[in-house]
Amino acid sequence: MLFKHICCKKMHYALKMAMSSVVLLVFAGCSLALDNTQDLNVSQRCMEDTTTFLWEINQDRPKDYAVLMYDAFGKMGSNVEGGNSNRPGLLHQCRSAEGPSFSGRYCQVFLRQGTAQYFVGVCVPDSCEEEDLQMLVLYGRLEYGQTSLIPPLPHILVNESTQELIMTHCMSNTITPDASDITCLFVCCLMVAVPLVATLFTTLIRRQRSREVSPAEESSSLNASLGLYGTMKTNGSSSIEINSNTPEENSQNSTSPKTLCFPRSCLYQCLQVFSLQTASQGVLSTSSCSREGGFSSLNGIRVLSLLWIICGHSAQFPVINNLDNYKNWKKTAESSPLYVLSMSGPVFLAVDTFLLLGGLLSARSLLGSIDRAEDKLSPSLVTSYLFRRIKRIQPLHLFIMFLTIGLISLVQWGPYWFPFIDTLMDCKTYWWANLLLISNLLPVHEICIPWTWYLSLDFQCYATTPVLIYFYRLNKGVFAFVAGGLLLTTVTTSTVITALLHLPVFQPSTLTSEHYVLYYYVKPYTRYGPFLIGILTGIYLTTKKDHLLKKKWQATLGWSCCLSVMAALVGLAYVLKETPPYPSVPHALYQGLHRPVWALAVTWIIVACEEGYGGFINSFLSLNVWGPLSNISFACYLSHPVFIIVYIGLQETPIHYSDINFMYMFLGHLSLTLIVSYVLTVLIERPYLNLKWSCK
Repeated sequence: MLFKHICCKKMHYALKMAMSSVVLLVFAGCSLALDNTQDLNVSQRCMEDTTTFLWEINQDRPKDYAVLMYDAFGKMGSNVEGGNSNRPGLLHQCRSAEGPSFSGRYCQVFLRQGTAQYFVGVCVPDSCEEEDLQMLVLYGRLEYGQTSLIPPLPHILVNESTQELIMTHCMSNTITPDASDITCLFVCCLMVAVPLVATLFTTLIRRQRSREVSPAEESSSLNASLGLYGTMKTNGSSSIEINSNTPEENSQNSTSPKTLCFPRSCLYQCLQVFSLQTASQGVLSTSSCSREGGFSSLNGIRVLSLLWIICGHSAQFPVINNLDNYKNWKKTAESSPLYVLSMSGPVFLAVDTFLLLGGLLSARSLLGSIDRAEDKLSPSLVTSYLFRRIKRIQPLHLFIMFLTIGLISLVQWGPYWFPFIDTLMDCKTYWWANLLLISNLLPVHEICIPWTWYLSLDFQCYATTPVLIYFYRLNKGVFAFVAGGLLLTTVTTSTVITALLHLPVFQPSTLTSEHYVLYYYVKPYTRYGPFLIGILTGIYLTTKKDHLLKKKWQATLGWSCCLSVMAALVGLAYVLKETPPYPSVPHALYQGLHRPVWALAVTWIIVACEEGYGGFINSFLSLNVWGPLSNISFACYLSHPVFIIVYIGLQETPIHYSDINFMYMFLGHLSLTLIVSYVLTVLIERPYLNLKWSCK
């Protein structure tokens, strides 16, 4: 992929030093060809404005606009050997230049020179379009042989001296949102306005009631007036329901008129559910039990996995797009397992941990619903079960999608935003895939908001839980056969795909492997193993009648195997970091087995902690601090890439890799994510999660 290794270097001001005699000669050649613009296919005005600019920079005392435009050109920096081949120039300085009849326009020229691919930022009159710029570049090459509007990288650094023009891209000086952008922003504003309005009305109603009733009657009266009336209870599946009395029962304890009608009662219920007073309850709870009830170690496992993902993304995004020393980073990351938390080795095993937790909790939730439904697994129960999941994930998912689309149209991005444009703009074509939760089945370059592929995968796996529970209740032998067949299928599929496509297993290598993501990473048939193991674990923990572990030696042996397996999975990734050009049995077996094996290791941790053999690990994973972070973890996952992308997209200069720089980026992204995720949880996620679609 062209932009996998984009990085660049800002240069110091150099007006009094000639840009390059070759470049000026070519510019001069372009201006002398003013009378032949039709042959060059360059617009008349573009050529005239370019000639004016070139004439001005050759004066003894050039005007300020010419100085700014010239200085905004990208120039070669140091450390090209380390990956600093891009020359971004100065976008905002170019835009600030105001000529006699034109303004500066920032454009990028993407070139290939041997194995090196890079871009150069140029500042041209805003009368020039991308086609004009291409002709100016190509004209210089045709007229003067190996010369160009943009000097090639020196032969001492790049073996090939001939440049190949790949494409040009000019960035608009104005913000022009279209109808879809405005619609997305309107939907976002509406989704935020509803809970704010509900909060205001709830506050006003409570104040009004406090004036009408005595303090001793206030509590019972509020319950009667606000929502049939607002007593909240948590069910076994972690959703929150309204515990309603009948209007007749409430009217006995209420001073409000007995003519309170059904529509008004529904309105009051919705007001309370969407109000911040209700939505914020319990979000910052420090209970040691997980939000699903029981399983106190899950909060710690969930949050630590989330931090691993955020750390990996904080490194991955700038590495892909705008490091000025990518080769130095790659060498460092591949040399030490210490970097496993930030794009080194199998960093995204944290995603498999999430899949494991999802399978465990889905099985536990469905079994609990069956028990409450008098031990019946009916179609209506399955429909309700799947609908609760959609209600859980889709409101915030769609909000982030609308918000991201709107941000694209409102922000003046820097030169490093270009690689993200096509990916994020796919939302305007493939938004329906996110709505239907099938985006991971599309080609990876067509996924709207790329990191949301996990939600589609998670729901597809989630939908299989009722089928497996049905077989479990029907016949244990049939269930074991089906579960074993599914596990064997996903392992075999991963192994075969890896062998046939020569897929890498080491994370930095995957940055250059399009097939890795396209055919392996986001597909349910290669990622189902951990979720299936989670379902099996959930069934065991929910239905068990006795502990699996009865003696300390069993726990000691289990912990030794668990920690050894985890260390081996990380270590083997470094052993197999070089991907051979032929089918490799070790690589194929590792890729097929390491995800379910990792899930089994995490399963041991959960079981050992639940059965009293977790020791200090259980104490750490059950710390109260994990509770609030776990409650906002879904919002954290969806929102943190937005902060990373915005940070990169606003950069005008490259990011220099060093451990301290990456650490500060991670902490900065994490801090903003935590603050905004709490707001999104109480404004968007919780109100829809608590909402009940019927009134009583």
